[in-house]
Amino acid sequence: MSTPPTQPASELQPANTERVYRVQRSDLPLSCPTPEMALWNSHPRVYLPIEKTGQAKCPYCGAEYILEDQ
Repeated sequence: MSTPPTQPASELQPANTERVYRVQRSDLPLSCPTPEMALWNSHPRVYLPIEKTGQAKCPYCGAEYILEDQ
């Protein structure tokens, strides 16, 4: 399980601003919003199974994630 980012909330990226996100294996386990995103203005964090197919779609916001280094 990934740990929350250590940077201040003011340095976090806005959540759910893109429709497609490209991720690396180093980003796994994959969650939406990701740990680098501010959670307070988004939906609950949900973990997405991307390892087998290389693609995943968030059931809350519809963001699509593509695993680049399969």
